[in-house]
Amino acid sequence: KNMHINCLLNAIDFLMDKNNVVPRINSLILDNKQQYLNLISSSVTADVEDFSTFFFLDSQDKSAVIAKNMYYLNQEGKKPIFSGIPKETSVLSRLGIIYNPTSKINEENTIISRGILAAFLTQKNSLLRSFLWKLAKEETATAIYSGDKIKTFLIEGMDKNTFEKKYNTVGVNIFRTHQFFCQDVLKLHPGEIGVVSNGKFFGPLGEDFCVEDFYLLEKITFSDVVEEIEDIAKSIEVNSKNISDLVMKVDALLSSLPTRASRYDVTFLKENHSIVKINPQESDEFFDVIAIVDPLTREAQKMAHLLVVLGKIINMKIKLFMNCRGKLSEAPLQSFYRFVLEPELMSETNNSPSPGPVAKFLDIPESPLLTLNMITPEGWVVEIVQSNCDLDNIHLKDIERAVTAEYELEYLLLEGHCFDTTTEQPPRGLQFTLGTENKPVMVDTIVMANLGYFQLKANPGAWILKLRQGKSEDIYQIVGHEGTDSQSDLGDVIVVLNNFKSKTLKVQVQKKPDKVKEDILTDKYERKGMWDSIKSFTRRLHEDDQKNDVLNIFSVASGHLYERFLRIMMLSVLRNTKTPVKFWFLKNYLSPTFKEVIPHMAKEYEFQYELVQYKWPRWLHQQTEKQRIIWGYKILFLDVLFPLAVDKIIFVDADQIVRHDLKELRDFDLGGAPYGYTPFCDSRTEMDGYRFWKTGYWASHLSRRKYHISALYVVDLKKFRRIAAGDRLRGQYQALSQDPNSLSNLDQASKTPVERHLIHRHKLHQALFSLRLLCRYLYLHNNVSL
Repeated sequence: KNMHINCLLNAIDFLMDKNNVVPRINSLILDNKQQYLNLISSSVTADVEDFSTFFFLDSQDKSAVIAKNMYYLNQEGKKPIFSGIPKETSVLSRLGIIYNPTSKINEENTIISRGILAAFLTQKNSLLRSFLWKLAKEETATAIYSGDKIKTFLIEGMDKNTFEKKYNTVGVNIFRTHQFFCQDVLKLHPGEIGVVSNGKFFGPLGEDFCVEDFYLLEKITFSDVVEEIEDIAKSIEVNSKNISDLVMKVDALLSSLPTRASRYDVTFLKENHSIVKINPQESDEFFDVIAIVDPLTREAQKMAHLLVVLGKIINMKIKLFMNCRGKLSEAPLQSFYRFVLEPELMSETNNSPSPGPVAKFLDIPESPLLTLNMITPEGWVVEIVQSNCDLDNIHLKDIERAVTAEYELEYLLLEGHCFDTTTEQPPRGLQFTLGTENKPVMVDTIVMANLGYFQLKANPGAWILKLRQGKSEDIYQIVGHEGTDSQSDLGDVIVVLNNFKSKTLKVQVQKKPDKVKEDILTDKYERKGMWDSIKSFTRRLHEDDQKNDVLNIFSVASGHLYERFLRIMMLSVLRNTKTPVKFWFLKNYLSPTFKEVIPHMAKEYEFQYELVQYKWPRWLHQQTEKQRIIWGYKILFLDVLFPLAVDKIIFVDADQIVRHDLKELRDFDLGGAPYGYTPFCDSRTEMDGYRFWKTGYWASHLSRRKYHISALYVVDLKKFRRIAAGDRLRGQYQALSQDPNSLSNLDQASKTPVERHLIHRHKLHQALFSLRLLCRYLYLHNNVSL
């Protein structure tokens, strides 16, 4: 207010009338850390009475449905609802009711609630005041629940026939929807009270929240921003019936945005040669965009396309400042990059389906050897389904046609972090399963000690997360969860994937009272009594022999050349054993050709195979070169890459030739170690110049111990998981990988320091493996060699 203080004006009144002065202090209202609800959703058409559909919506869509279907009281009608609401309210606010009853909802205990809702839907606002005031009396409630009909309490002037018809058709689903919204989105317990003011949630509220607090809340909410939103809505001639809803949604959206620093002008010393200026396309209003970028960085590759797309969506003036580094010891960029982002949704043209988003690389130099790779959102698992050449070895000067590749979104990741509420530590070794009601176990995984992380492959739909049957279910129980789509006190953890964003859950577990001293990673829990062993031995003998007598061979390959080597290695394994073989391949980097051929090959040579994949966790230091990523998969994710039922795996490099029965290696006694590796040999002294581990850091670190090769090794996955070897290896990798000069041989170097102090490794005899370049030919009659 434009006022000046004078002798006739009370100084206190003058100050209290200022917009920035509040009449009361309440930390709950003035706290900026409150929860904000996003009330906007353009795609959901669910009704509040459709509880089965509402149950599977995400939090934003639930909030939007509640806001869209809310019934409000105006200034005159809202007086008697709560004793805490002031009797003299302004015209600036309106009141709606969300039901959060204490007890389970049924027709008997919702008589009054259904009467209130029927009155909202059929009666004039002026009559609601008296009717609701009458229902609020304790004697009225007692009489109704004693058998009196609610229609006997209608007041004069109410349309009784309309009320009765509506009352008889009102079901209880709307109250179930409201109750579930309170518990799932607002995180209120049954019977607790809260207030939502323009999308900002306050609660749970106690008895000390009084009349003056509503005055304060109204003053805080009706800010200059709300007035400006209202003025804009009126200027664009929004229907008067919809203005309040629009103001509420826009204010909720703006209030939820993080506080940013004040705007300031960016000035440059010289703009003649160091700044690219692009004027706005039209003389109309425009956005002033200043971009500062180092052009020779990966970030600049992405920003360039973002600015192009942004320029197609809005009218803007761009100043692009090149903030280049003064000196470069080497070329910082080793790749060509295209960011796939369209300014609008692509639709069908001429009754033909849209080809979808496309990345085009034009005018690429023909001489370098190129590799095509895709960088995807963290929660996506994408695979290549079609290509017309070897995407790992693209030599454009040898290819007459355009190189094409088609990728497909195969899975959405369900990620999570799990913690024991008693120890506040991750329950390493705990196992989860994910499935549906009809098929409870479709995928499984193990909880890492690293941040309690776990991931599961899923697709759109409703999923049930459970502890795996066995030790996990026997020792632990789920006591709470966040980010899910079910109530925390329900037995089943339900997760709904209904968009292209992955979900990250927080799961709290606790040991059962009688299992507090049990350890999920110890051998003791799995040991059975002698009588149990004898009793089950005869019955299971032949069944177990047939089930377990399988050679599980793991290998990785990328590119047509190494896939050809891989097929040769597979045949060499099969020709030297009579034991059934199951091959496990890393699916992430296999070509479409190999995935098309392998089923026919399996049928011809009578072996089993399975394609496994695991998304590199976002919190683990990322590698950028495809080959180094593949090396990482050889060692970093052995505990989570395979189904939990697989007990032992043998890794064989794709370029190896097997000349002996690998069954002997599988049955080799590892002496309690989780894995066995072959040490590099020293027989050919003329190759000492290539043995980097003989000098410098590695010589000091290894002392007199051997340096081991990762081209062939055997892993006891049961033991490997039990001692959390994977967690230790990932921790060691995370520490070493921060140095770009470290881990030149990622798959070998990342495990060696850990093995010295933390993980016992069994040495395999060199007769099992030799390198022709480094070793003599002494063992070539009975070995695995390049």
